Parts: sequence; structure tokens; C-alpha cells
Amino acid sequence: MAETLLVRYGELALKSPPVRRQFEDRLKHNLLSALGRAGMSALLRADRGHLYLEVADARAALPHVARVFGVVSVSPVVVLPADVESVAREVVERIVPGIPEGTRFAVRARRTGTHPFTSQQLAARVGEAVLEASPSRSLRVDLSHPQFEIELEVRANRTYLSTERFAGPGGLPLGVAGRVGAYVDGVRGALGAYLLMKRGCRASLVASAEGSPLVEATLRRFDPDLAPEGPLPPEDAWARLKERAVEEDLEGVALALSPAEMTSARAYFGELVLFSPTVGLSEKEVEERWSAVRALAG
Repeated sequence: MAETLLVRYGELALKSPPVRRQFEDRLKHNLLSALGRAGMSALLRADRGHLYLEVADARAALPHVARVFGVVSVSPVVVLPADVESVAREVVERIVPGIPEGTRFAVRARRTGTHPFTSQQLAARVGEAVLEASPSRSLRVDLSHPQFEIELEVRANRTYLSTERFAGPGGLPLGVAGRVGAYVDGVRGALGAYLLMKRGCRASLVASAEGSPLVEATLRRFDPDLAPEGPLPPEDAWARLKERAVEEDLEGVALALSPAEMTSARAYFGELVLFSPTVGLSEKEVEERWSAVRALAG
């Protein structure tokens, strides 16, 4: 039996209708490609702001989906009717046995469409059913600081029940914003390349001896098609980036520059657009952000 992953995206939904359709199509393509590379197939449905992937094994597919740029979060879900009592019964049967004794919990309900109940009524009834089903286990409702959350998203005639939400990288789908070059010479360079990829750019990478492992261990988890050239020292890397900008018609190049280095870099690269996404970040901020990227890469 197929299992379902609910995929949420954010920024895409704010675009104009033609641009949103284009970006959504790219996101769908990237999701199916990510699963295909892992040897998995999926059926994909969509509505505004959400995608639904039907897969054979949701847990196995989850990490691949959560590394796709454009995905804000993803949840394994159970698909139920849009009926209050049916949802309450399923929550009691499927979820309540796994809630530890003494847990503070919350029910979060959202609706899209027209239904004979409000989001508040659905949440209240499900919360009531959870308490009624476990009178001796000291469960308590806590909407401010819950230890356990039950999420219900009602869309048309379906309710999507989940208890877990896994963060994705967000941003824009890879491939919607052209191609840039980047010199990955360490953590700062790797983070700069990642931030441009997160804005939808395909990356053409040149790496140093220190940067090559960062590409292989982390950046390629988000784009397996990355094929970094190197390792190269800075003087050769800049020359190679300049050549590749012409060969590949790159939109610009990303370098881990300090403000003092911008003038010499501008003189060297001429009219080519320069990006330095981490120029305003301290070393501590770079390390913190890179640690978050590595955690997301898995």
C-alpha cells in the first residue's frame, strides 16, 4: 500500500501565476529526480502550497525529499476523510497509544475549502477524544509549549494527519536562476556556493584541497550532478573560473572575499558579476550556518 509525504513550500506561492507554475514544475521535476536517483518511484499530486508524494516507503524517501531546494518542510501523513468524528477515531486508534504518559500535547488544525466545521472545532474535538481515550495517563493540553503535536490539514475532502515535521532547505528550486561559478576553498566558500544554490542557481565549482571534501560530503547531497574541478590553489582557481565563465556562459562567480579583497577581485574579473554571499558573516556565523547545512545533508 502506498504511503504519503506532504511536502510544503513557501516562497514559490508568492510568485505571479506564470512564474509560480514554472517554479512549481521545476520543483516537481527535482523531487521526482531525487527519488529516481535513489531507485524510488512516486506519484505526485499538487494543490496551492502543497505537494503530495505517494511512495512505497515514506521513511526511506523522506531524507531525499528533505534535501530538495524549495522544500520548506515535509511530513509523513495518514490520509483520512474530511469528517470530524472519523478523524477523532483515527487519532485515538493510531496516535494515542504512542503518546508517553504525562505528555503535554497540542492539536493544530488548518483547513482549505468549505466544510461544516471550523479549524477550532476540529482541533477541540480531536483534543477531547485524546483525553477521553486516556483518562489515567495524565495527558494535558498545552498549546503554548507542547511536547507532542498532532497536525491536521484539511484540504477539500481529505484530512492529512501527521505528528512529525522535517525541515527542508527552503529557497527556490535548483535550476530556476541560471548558472554561477564558485571557488570552494573552505567552509566559507562552501557556504557561499550553497546559498547561491538555495536561490535556484546551478553551480559550476572549482575547489581547493580543503574545499573538495566539503563538496563531496555535503554539497553533492543537495545536487549529485556537481562535478568540482580541482583541487586548485587560488591563483589557478581564479584563472580557471574566469575561463569557465566564458566556456559555460556563467551568470557570475562566487568567491569567499573580505571587503578589502573586493577591489583586487573586481580588477581581475573585469565585467564579470562577483558574488560574495558570506561577506557580512563572522567566522562564528559561518560555522553555525554550515553546521545547519551539514545536519540537513544527513
